[in-house]
Amino acid sequence: MTASLPAPASPAEAVSTPVDGVDVVGALSPSRAVDFVTCPLRYRFRTVDRLPEEPSLDAARGTLVHKVLEDLFDDAAPDRTPARARGMLAPTWEALVAAEPALAGLFEGDGPEVTTWLASCATVLDRWFTLEDPRRLEPAERELYVETVTASRLLLRGFVDRLDVARDGALRVVDYKTGRAPGPEHEAKALFQMKFYALVLWRTRGVVPAVLQLVYLGNGEVLRYRPDVDDLLATERKVEAVWRAIVTARESGEWLPRRGALCRWCSFQALCPEFGGTPPPLPQD
Repeated sequence: MTASLPAPASPAEAVSTPVDGVDVVGALSPSRAVDFVTCPLRYRFRTVDRLPEEPSLDAARGTLVHKVLEDLFDDAAPDRTPARARGMLAPTWEALVAAEPALAGLFEGDGPEVTTWLASCATVLDRWFTLEDPRRLEPAERELYVETVTASRLLLRGFVDRLDVARDGALRVVDYKTGRAPGPEHEAKALFQMKFYALVLWRTRGVVPAVLQLVYLGNGEVLRYRPDVDDLLATERKVEAVWRAIVTARESGEWLPRRGALCRWCSFQALCPEFGGTPPPLPQD
């Protein structure tokens, strides 16, 4: 039985800055927007109730691999090798467990299960080296926090895995995914997060990113997209529409479940009416 991870405030809240005296109506990240579109009740459980969630091996793998890919660029370019990345896995995992002790409950002690799992993480990292050569990359930013406020005073915020800036100032927004690339019918949903980041960067830097790049380490595919102003304006309209729907749900108290393929991985099935559960009362505030 694994311990549940606590439900802290959004990581963005820890680094979010005062918005020049603007009285914002709310805040939205791409992941929370996707939560609501996927299932309003899931959004409620995560964002309104802030219920704890069971840690999972897949989520832990993503966190570990992302951290190694972030820290690898602290090394000199010639030292950014597959062997170096693999060597960073164990100490990085130990540091993550020290920060989030509930992660230790994923394994029984430090036995062969941990070793096998770390080997699976190494396979994911090795695959990245077949897609990009970190010795030839010098990211301008890693784990970059970005935020902007729309005309309706909605705060948009999130973290960009990597931002590359070319000599001519062109921006490439890079996001790592440890899962497999989606089929063509789901590419638009996958790109929403990237367009969200592109919108924020455009609003704050005045530059439309030249390339949005999703790197899928589960099967070694790279999805690239070149946005334009119309794309970003459409994304802004979509984000505003999602927020209006969230406000409507908040005012009515109706956070409806939406059953789908992702339900099998949801931590909240026991509380979901679609699976015979009953949601807890809404928080008083």
